[in-house]
Amino acid sequence: MNSQPDRAAWYRKWFGSEYLKLYPHRDASEAAEGVALLRKEVGQSSGTRVLDVGCGPGRHLAALTRAGFSSVGIDLSPTMIATAGVAAPEAHLIRADMRHLPIAGATFDIVTSYFTSFGYFDDERDDQQVIHEARRVLAAGGWYLLDFLNAAHVAATLKCEDRSSLAGAVVVQRRRLAERGRVVEKRIRIESRGPDPGREFVERVRLYRPQELDEMLRRGGLRPVRVFGAYDGSPHSDASPRYIVLNRALW
Repeated sequence: MNSQPDRAAWYRKWFGSEYLKLYPHRDASEAAEGVALLRKEVGQSSGTRVLDVGCGPGRHLAALTRAGFSSVGIDLSPTMIATAGVAAPEAHLIRADMRHLPIAGATFDIVTSYFTSFGYFDDERDDQQVIHEARRVLAAGGWYLLDFLNAAHVAATLKCEDRSSLAGAVVVQRRRLAERGRVVEKRIRIESRGPDPGREFVERVRLYRPQELDEMLRRGGLRPVRVFGAYDGSPHSDASPRYIVLNRALW
C-alpha cells in the first residue's frame, strides 16, 4: 500500500464508511445547538431557504429540517449523501463540489458551513472560490454562517498521537502542524489483524486565522457581523474551540 496517500484528493478518499465508523460519537445534540444559535441570531420565517454546504452525514441538515427550514444539503461524498438522506429525509440532497455549486444565483436566504467543512484545498484560491460560490447563491441581504476551527486553540492543544480500537482493528491517529504551521494534518492508520495490510487516510485543513477568514469573507462580498467561540454563543478568544462567524451579503 502507498504510505503517502494522495493529499490533493484526501477528501475524496476519507469521507466514506471508515469515517462514519470512527466518529459515531458526533451526535445530534451538538448539531441542534449549532442550529439554535443560527435561529437566535437571524430569526426565521415560513419557508426560509437554507443550503448546508458540506453537509456530511446530515446531522446539521436534520436539525435545520426539524427547526422548520426548507433545507438543501450538498456534499461530494456519495456515502455522506446516502447517510444524510436517512438522517434528513425531508431535505433535498445534491452531490457536487462546493467550489462549483449547480445552483442558480440568489436561491437561498441562508448558507451554512458547519463543523469545519472548509479549508480543504491545497490552493487557497479554491477556498476563496468556496466563499464566492456561497455568496453567489445567496439572495441579497442573506446570511452566511461559517463554523471553523480556532487556529490558536488547535496549535495550543494538538495531541500528536492516539490509539483506539474499531471492530477488532487498531486505529492510530497522528497529527502535526505542516507547512510552517499553516496546515493541520492528521494521518489515520487502521491496522487490521490477519493478511489485510491495513488502510491509511489523511485529513488536511488549512489553519486560517480569524483575521484571514474575515478578509476572505469580505473579498467574497460578505460582511462579518457577529463572532462566537462555541455553539453556546460564548464570545470568541484564543482559547475558544471554534471560530463561528455570521456574515451578511453586501448586495
